[in-house]
Amino acid sequence: MEVLLQRNVDKLGNIGDIVKVANGYARNYLLPYGLAVQLTKDNLNRFESVKRKLIAMEQETKEKFQLLAKELEKVSCTIIANSSEEGHLYGSVTARDIAKQLAGENLEVDPKCILLDEPIKELGIYKVKIRLHPDVECEAKVWVVKGDEGGGRPVGRAPVEEEEEAEAEPS
Repeated sequence: MEVLLQRNVDKLGNIGDIVKVANGYARNYLLPYGLAVQLTKDNLNRFESVKRKLIAMEQETKEKFQLLAKELEKVSCTIIANSSEEGHLYGSVTARDIAKQLAGENLEVDPKCILLDEPIKELGIYKVKIRLHPDVECEAKVWVVKGDEGGGRPVGRAPVEEEEEAEAEPS
């Protein structure tokens, strides 16, 4: 099936490109999500009239992601995990965990955008690639630190409540 792309689609084409795709891909993904329309004379004429608007909208989206990428490169994400004495995690840190931690810092990132070759299974500092847009990619620093066995807090740090209670009670 030949379709006319109305958005930039990764590994397929850009706005205004006419591409040939499998029928199922077009019917189940491209057409329902508004990424493309079936190629007809009517759709081609309609596209020409709204082409500038679509390109401007895509450019605005790209600029928004570029600003987010600059913020992500400045921030370092700390994930507290339980681990053995050798530094092996009892679980693993996935893209979803990183996205959740970034959301706590008011940086909304879709877990699908975080590119991990494999889940993180050891303590350490990692540079993680994030592809926000086909043309916008950045790296974020992720610190995986050891937490205590009980509450998942970093070792050696007292919780805020205990510090306040200690200050309130004279010895």
